Amino acid sequence: MLVEVCANSLESALVAERAGADRIELCSELAVGGLTPSYGLLKSVKEHVSIPVHVLIRPRSGNFSYADHELDIMLSDIKMCVDLGYEGIVSGVLTPDFKLDVERTSLLKNASGDLKFTFHRAFDWLDDPIEAMVQLEKLKIDYVLTSGQQKSAPEGFSFLCDLQMHRFKIEIMPGSGINAGNVHLFNDQGFTAVHLSGTAMEKRLDKTPQVTMNSNHFLSDDHVAVTQFNNIKEVVYKVK
Repeated sequence: MLVEVCANSLESALVAERAGADRIELCSELAVGGLTPSYGLLKSVKEHVSIPVHVLIRPRSGNFSYADHELDIMLSDIKMCVDLGYEGIVSGVLTPDFKLDVERTSLLKNASGDLKFTFHRAFDWLDDPIEAMVQLEKLKIDYVLTSGQQKSAPEGFSFLCDLQMHRFKIEIMPGSGINAGNVHLFNDQGFTAVHLSGTAMEKRLDKTPQVTMNSNHFLSDDHVAVTQFNNIKEVVYKVK
């Protein structure tokens, strides 16, 4: 069974490699489900990590439906990963009504060229995942990363097994909530790959900052933080 580790830093990637992971999904900002890593992180990981690395292409948090300018950013990021010599891309696009955006996902897949392509956990929002699997097979997607449309893969185990029984050519890669205590369930069921982060919060400061930089009101699935014209215009008017 292939073990893929979601790594959010060079440190995490090196730990995963040293621990025997087969592959890394590289991203940033695990708290929002992962975002595209910076160029600096991509370059550093490529220089120091020897196992295969697939890169998450997701330009912002929130939903998985993207404007044209966001799609352009994603395509540029994929080109950067291709040029850097990475082995795979992790991405995907949905329509606002939770269907697979076949056209835009196809653009991402084509931009990836010969790199392996994983359709990420946007799959867990799909209204008709079986129909989407058929569409993804036509796009020649290699992996689908999914928790079985539940909060965690153990909770979605029954549906994951149903997907496995359909004998799709795409590899179903269970992810979210997988650990040493439950991974045998997926191995015994015949899954060929699993995905986990294996993280724990490590205290790095002896002193707690006086002011937090975390803002819970920015965390949302159905809203996206966007600068508002009038808010800025009014401030500019006041000071100019």
